Amino acid sequence: MMKLVKDVMVSDVACVSPFAKLREALSLMKKHSVKSLVVEKQHPNDAYGLITYTNVLKTVVAEEGDIDLLNVYDACAKPALSVGKSLSVRQVAAMMTEHRVKRILVLEDNDLLGFVTMDDIMAVLLEQVE
Repeated sequence: MMKLVKDVMVSDVACVSPFAKLREALSLMKKHSVKSLVVEKQHPNDAYGLITYTNVLKTVVAEEGDIDLLNVYDACAKPALSVGKSLSVRQVAAMMTEHRVKRILVLEDNDLLGFVTMDDIMAVLLEQVE
């Protein structure tokens, strides 16, 4: 049986404003025990973004940015890669590999449904091995 994105996606998503400071984003990640946050749209036709631990590390440590001065939009990936809920997990895995990302948003008509991670896909693969 072919698994679809809607079968493995996480729908409980933590979001952050693009205008929040990086410290606030890290605080939200810690509070929700996650390594990434969805960056909210500013209007209905805007794109969602994604900010990860890696984005913050690169911006703050590697580029010597200030966690209290920089906003989320300074560090996030926007637009974030996204797929529809009816796409096969195999296709999403191929996209992740091609674009070297670990998370892809799941949208329907530019509305956020959730996201799928490499870990979610690996869990499906491991189920098939058992």
